[in-house]
Amino acid sequence: MHHQRLAFRALAPAFVLALAACSDAGPDQTATLESETALTGEIVPAGAVPGLDATGSPLPQGTVGDHVLTLDGLGALKIGQPVPAGGTWAERGAQASDSCRLVSSPKYPGVYAIAEQGTVRRISVSERSDVRTIEGIGFGSSRAQVDDAFPGFRQEPHKYVEGGKYLTAPGAENGNVAVRFELDPAGKVTAMHVGTMPVLGYIEGCS
Repeated sequence: MHHQRLAFRALAPAFVLALAACSDAGPDQTATLESETALTGEIVPAGAVPGLDATGSPLPQGTVGDHVLTLDGLGALKIGQPVPAGGTWAERGAQASDSCRLVSSPKYPGVYAIAEQGTVRRISVSERSDVRTIEGIGFGSSRAQVDDAFPGFRQEPHKYVEGGKYLTAPGAENGNVAVRFELDPAGKVTAMHVGTMPVLGYIEGCS
């Protein structure tokens, strides 16, 4: 199945080349790529590095690791599709309503999804997660790194964090699957979301 990238279609050729480079990398190059992907110095598991599986081996060309967030979704969890049956994604804790449910998986600490009428509408990644976008953006990435990978995003002030920001993909209001970042006052990514409006813009779970 074709996996969409999170950045603009015009930038796709560069990302395809980058993914191909990851797939063709030898052991020494793989170690370098994994190190460079740790944008803020943290240790990033091999499965969170675009083009590598959980063991650090190159993925088949055209595939991404299950800890890489795309416009399609995250692993078996897909935007616009039902929560996968028989997997690790399930409702945990109190739920806001019968129509809007929150699901999570022990395989993905710090990640939850919002499902409305049984269909996944948003996937959210927080600071406890090693999940990254295929461009390498994740918790702790800088504003400059986000702007470089996702130019032209709309900026809004954060609702709860003074000096914080929301960065939302242009065209998200049209109903297309889009990405939204939350930044702290220092310009570091504290959360990221992929989904469709209005759920993409929810601030507190299902609202």
